[in-house]
Order: sequence, then structure tokens, then C-alpha cells
Amino acid sequence: MPHQVEVRVPDVGEAEQVEVIEVLVAAGDRVAVDDVIVTLESDKATLELPSPRAGVVQSVGVAVGDEVVEGTLLLVLEVEPDEATADAAAAATTEAEEPAGGDAVRAGAAPAPHVPSVTPPTFTPQAPPVPASAARGAASGERPHAGPQVRRMARELGLDLAAASGSGPHGRILEDDVRAAVRTALSGTAARDRAALAAPNVDYAKYGEVEEVELSRIRRVSARNLARSWALVPHVTQHDEADVTELEAFRKARAAELAEEGVRLSPLVFALKATALVLRRFPRMRSSLLEGGERIAVKHYVHVGVAVDTEGGLVVPVVRDVDRKGLRTLAREVAELAERARERKLRPEHFEGAVFSISSLGGIGGTAFTPIVNHPEVGILGLSRLQTKPVWDREAAAFAPRTVLPLSLSYDHRVIDGAEAVRFTTDLARTLAHPANLLL
Repeated sequence: MPHQVEVRVPDVGEAEQVEVIEVLVAAGDRVAVDDVIVTLESDKATLELPSPRAGVVQSVGVAVGDEVVEGTLLLVLEVEPDEATADAAAAATTEAEEPAGGDAVRAGAAPAPHVPSVTPPTFTPQAPPVPASAARGAASGERPHAGPQVRRMARELGLDLAAASGSGPHGRILEDDVRAAVRTALSGTAARDRAALAAPNVDYAKYGEVEEVELSRIRRVSARNLARSWALVPHVTQHDEADVTELEAFRKARAAELAEEGVRLSPLVFALKATALVLRRFPRMRSSLLEGGERIAVKHYVHVGVAVDTEGGLVVPVVRDVDRKGLRTLAREVAELAERARERKLRPEHFEGAVFSISSLGGIGGTAFTPIVNHPEVGILGLSRLQTKPVWDREAAAFAPRTVLPLSLSYDHRVIDGAEAVRFTTDLARTLAHPANLLL
């Protein structure tokens, strides 16, 4: 006999809720193992959920636009007996391990028919679920009831969750509650702060034709994160230039040879490698301010976020262990991450662990800009378009044309002072001056 299996939302990392943006099956459809059944969009990435079983879709439990969490029912599959055998065995094992006296089956009551529940593979490890006692504690003044994303946000903002009032179900503290509590602590009047920060309510239509366009989810989330970072971090930007004449000559000389291998060595790849090497010599630049603001955590790894411009907005996937990889490897990884970003195939783990970020506008233009620090990182490097400038050559006693890369380093002034920032860009410019420096 056919057997029914429930397919539910898996662990989606630190995101508490994700939005359903595509439902690719309907009742009556036949699916194979690993066929994509729905697409979810979290704060940072798009997640395609594969079917863990082959079978026929009996019902679909979600629709486009729904907000779902881990465990939400996606659909019910009817699978053939051989597909159901493993589920039945697993269910039997689970029932056998339940402690006596459980309320699943009570004396004198007929057992309910069992419909096994399966979830697609998880994406990233998640903190242990909040126990039921924590939910009860929210009402009794014990441990506040909040999810891992909210707790991390509160830690970054230096907020004691006990100071926030939960507006969610059963007193659960949400991100908006944390923001409201921070505003209250800073100003004493949350309403006044909201009025100051909110977009003005203007009837633009009275001046002419207006079209309202909804921002993508990525842009909305980025706007909140950027505003938070700009409000929390005392930003300073150090502008400098690197003479990359020799590096550019080397890059162009090897371009044709590497193109045959499918490798494109862009100036960004050289800057990424050079930045990683300099970060090794400036440990504070790869640190984060800890709770309380009296200590920093210095990371002994060099994972660097690289901003990628996509149709949906700016995303910053992370390239890992940059200091340990060669230029060829880095070029391939950067190209792969950029392609996945534009195809909306990045996973949550692609955004985790960065100690520093790079934003390159060189392919578009500009001479300098002020990138916003990706808090809790303490530094971000902006790259603008390469320029040819006349530079005085002392030996020749004449001006000579040189290729110059503009650098814009924004930093958290609570951790990094101006002298250290200048030393960092000076060292970076020196490293970029000669290709051989990237090998030492």
C-alpha cells in the first residue's frame, strides 16, 4: 500500500523566519529524489529545498509569500512501499526509545495512524532550541524568550534582553523589540526616535506622476543592517593610492595564458590576496569588539567578504583562508561565488565567518567612496577604478605615467585609530606595488 510522508522545513541556520518565494509542485505531481520542491529566501540567501523522497504530491501546505520556520509542513508525499520501509523503521525506533508514561499513546486509547515526517538536508548548524522552560521564564522574569538571531543581535548592540518587551507569541522577543529597546535606552523616548528615523510621509503625487516599487527582500534587510552599522560604529575613512603599474603589467602579460585555463585574474583578486597578507600583520584589523566594549576578539584566520552586485541587491559572500590560497584558486572561487550570487544559489554558510570585507567599484567607476563597515567587523576596504597619473620620477627628473589604484579604508574608530589605519593602507600599497610581494 502507498504510504504518506510529511516534508517539513529543515534547519535554516540563524534565520528565524524565511519567505516562500517559489512553489514548484502541486497536488498530483510526481517528484523524484532531490527534485526542487520550494524555494525559500532568508535575510541573506535563497535556499532551494530538494525532495527527500520520490513519490506523488498529495497536498501542499505553503504558498508563495508565506513566512515559514523550521518544522513548518511543506507538503505530504505518497511514496511506494519500498520508499516507506526506511521511514517506518525509523519511526519504530523512535517510538521504542520514548520513555514509559509518554503521552503519545495512552492506556485504553487506540493509537493514531503514524505519518512519518522528514525534512530535506539541513544547511548550517544551529544553536540548540530554546527549552520550554525558557518560554515560561519570559513571563516570570527569568530567561527572556528569544531566538538565536535575536540573541545575537542583542549581543552586538550591547542590550540585555531583560530590558526588551516581547511582542511576539507568548512574549517572544523579536528583532523590532530589540531595536525599540535600544532606541529607548539611547534617547529615553522611543516614539521620538522612531519619528526622527522614519521616512517622511510626503504625498509626492501632488508634484507629478509617481510609481511605487517594492524593494527586494535583500535590499530591505541590507538597509536595516547598514543603518544599524552606521548608527553603532564611529566611522572614519582613510583614502590612499597604490601604484600598481608593475602588477598590472604582470597581470596583462599572463591574461591570455590563464584565460585558456578558464581563469580571469582581475585587479580584485590581487587586492584580495594582498589584503589577506596585510591582515596577517595587523591583527586588530581582523578583530571584533566584544560585549561590554572592553575587550576584542582577534581571529587567527583570514576569511574575507567580497561584495557582489546582484539584481536583487548587494550581497557579501565570504572567501575562506585567503592568505593560504594562490591567485588561481582565489580567482576561481571569487568567480564561482559571484555566479552563485547572481543566480541566487548562495547558502547561509557562504556568508559566515568574515573578519574583513572588500567592496570593489572599479568595474563601474569613481575615484573614492566611504564603504560602511560590516559590523561586527572593524574594517572594510573600498576599491575604485584604476587611473593613469603622472608621477614624479626622481631618477629621471621627470614625470612618468603610472597606474594607480585608489583605496578607501573605513574602520571602527573604537578599535582602530588613524595612525594604524594609515599604516595598514601604506603596507597594502607597498604589497601591491610588486607581484613578487604576493608570493612572500
